[in-house]
Amino acid sequence: MDQKKYLMTLVLASVFGGMIALAGFSFFKGEETPESISEKQSVVFSSFAKNEKNKESSSYVVPDGLNFMAAAERVTPAVVHIKTIYTGGNGSAWEEMIQDLWGEGEGGHGGGHRMSSGSGVIISSDGYIATNNHVIENASIIEIVLDDKRSYRAAVVGTDPTTDLALLKVKEENLPFVPYGDSDKVKTGQWVLAVGNPFDLTSTVTAGIVSAKARNIGILRSRSIQNYNIEAFIQTDAAVNPGNSGGALVDLDGKLIGVNTAIATNTGSFAGYSFAVPVTLVRKVMDDLLSYGEVQRALMGVSIEDVDANLVEELGLDKVEGVFIIGVSPDGGAQEAGIKAGDIVIAIDENEVDNVSALQELVARNRPGDKINVVYKRNNQIYNVDVILKNKNNGVEIVKTIREGATEIPNLGADVMPISEREKDILGISSGLRIIKLREGKLREARVEQGFIITHIDKQPIGNADELSAILNDAQGEFLIEGYYPEGQKVFYGLNF
Repeated sequence: MDQKKYLMTLVLASVFGGMIALAGFSFFKGEETPESISEKQSVVFSSFAKNEKNKESSSYVVPDGLNFMAAAERVTPAVVHIKTIYTGGNGSAWEEMIQDLWGEGEGGHGGGHRMSSGSGVIISSDGYIATNNHVIENASIIEIVLDDKRSYRAAVVGTDPTTDLALLKVKEENLPFVPYGDSDKVKTGQWVLAVGNPFDLTSTVTAGIVSAKARNIGILRSRSIQNYNIEAFIQTDAAVNPGNSGGALVDLDGKLIGVNTAIATNTGSFAGYSFAVPVTLVRKVMDDLLSYGEVQRALMGVSIEDVDANLVEELGLDKVEGVFIIGVSPDGGAQEAGIKAGDIVIAIDENEVDNVSALQELVARNRPGDKINVVYKRNNQIYNVDVILKNKNNGVEIVKTIREGATEIPNLGADVMPISEREKDILGISSGLRIIKLREGKLREARVEQGFIITHIDKQPIGNADELSAILNDAQGEFLIEGYYPEGQKVFYGLNF
């Protein structure tokens, strides 16, 4: 199979569209102290459940409990249309691949704007939205359009290319959201609904069944230099097309069981095979991005491969099951727990392990320092051990990654980097530092949002990160931070040291 045909086989379900008028949309200002999305959902779940009970009426009479209408009505208001604008010539790899497959949008590849659209799922009533990383990667402007046509400018809380997930935030309260389900309980053959915006056909609902679980299709392989990508997709035959990326895959109770991500096709359109990131992984990635600004990847410290008939014959195993341990990392969690090369993992935390993808996804739900229970076979004898997972540095602490060109400012709990000359021209300023990542700290306490551009502190202009650090090192008492948000709104924040 040649390269172009291969690319046509596995494509992401996003689509480039026409120009978008975004003037007048306001950027959000303000954020509560971070907590897990699950906790945010539970705060309003009692009232949500009450509303759900009211919907279980005689108006939905469907034989054998196949109530597509109720689930569609519950979920559609919480699935958003994401429209993005790319300025300049540095589009993402996903964007270039999609344009090769489906052609360019009206903006073209020149110096003008390029357009893209996809879907997202509101996962908390205060405006947090889950989507695919490839839907918003490198976008200059992200617009969120609700099912009722309200529009908002969104900011990126964090992204994880290794799972192709991203977390966005809009400034709004009391939004409808899709509660988390449990993808572990999803069974092959179960009915599901896909909700999204294929080809800009907003709020489209399609139905299908789960065709397989823990499916690895190799679409993220080239994205992760360190091979930390996780592919354990739920495969369905619900129709998913360009524009569905980031949309919801739900069960018939209207609960989120996955985020639609990719399709397998030779034409660029749906051919019967669509793939979604399971919600067990979505939940963990969203909480990490909310709390740390990046995913905390837990590692078991093993090299693995699937057990097949050839391996069974070669090693004299009693049956085909589990995942074969090729090797263990020195001082890794597996080695410290006594697991050795040649062992076969058959279960993790009471979940059966049928293939490499399943093992990776089960481990990826955890953070460094977490403990998992591993059942494995050695010489056809079964053993059970607890493994403490570690980070990429073989430690158990939280890992912070600084983006190239960025500088960490510990006093503020943020990473910053200089803005471009084009941004200076647009905003009419001579210098500034953009906040590209927020952690716990002074800025978050003051409700400063990611994307804010710092131009002055106590009327002193800020030209680079060294100047900012020098001022902050001597900071005492109260002082004023001045700057702009990307759409041009000037804002002042008071900080107290």
